[in-house]
Amino acid sequence: MPKEKNKLIIASTTSTQQSGLFDILIPAYEKATKYGVKVEIIAVGTGKAIKTAKKGEADMLFVHDPFREEKFVAEGYGVNRRAVMHNDFVIVGPPKDPARISKLRTAIEAFEEIAEKGAPFVSRGDDSGTNIKELDIWDDGGINPKGKGWYFETGSKMGDTLIIANQKRAYTLTDIGTFLNYETKIDLKVLFRGTPILKNLYSVIAVNPDKFPEVKYREAMDFIAFVTSPAGQHLIANYKKHRVNLFYPDAVLTVMSNKK
Repeated sequence: MPKEKNKLIIASTTSTQQSGLFDILIPAYEKATKYGVKVEIIAVGTGKAIKTAKKGEADMLFVHDPFREEKFVAEGYGVNRRAVMHNDFVIVGPPKDPARISKLRTAIEAFEEIAEKGAPFVSRGDDSGTNIKELDIWDDGGINPKGKGWYFETGSKMGDTLIIANQKRAYTLTDIGTFLNYETKIDLKVLFRGTPILKNLYSVIAVNPDKFPEVKYREAMDFIAFVTSPAGQHLIANYKKHRVNLFYPDAVLTVMSNKK
């Protein structure tokens, strides 16, 4: 698709947008850049973001699915993949916790208990990084939830999925950033978190200009340089909701005093 001269198109996971991070990161980048670049965000699930980039319809990716990111680069679609930040996936649900998952040891045990109790669970069902992580956990527990009466798929973004889970008094898997941004709108609580399987890693990748000569490679690399610089990482490190960090920077050690 044709691109405007000074527009950088970023295909991104929805969590960077719905957490509110882009509301502070993008204006700071646009103000800092000496090229007058304006950023356009295509916020979809990671799977759709990667498909968009594979068609040359974005200049770079900002996503959170390490396996598919590595595949994207290995197949020649992307270059210069860089770690940016991380946070956690968490399992949220009704405050009364009907499946009693809060005292369990692993996310797999939590999912097993939800399935055994037949407690309502709402999935994004949209091929996003969050959806893939959720399906991996079910698979690790030897459970196929699809088609079960207690399992619902929204095919939608994380914020919408949280609202539907709230309406159904259901459990769901979410990134902590989006949850904190929506926390005042819903009556769900974080009931399980903190195991290694729930670590949520974000990276940026420039689309390969050898495959798509029309992409804005210089602008993509400028953005990657900014978001992984001390200035960009400082913004990430200091972005909070209710005095809680939503993300932890991974690119520059000097600003990571508050990193997990």
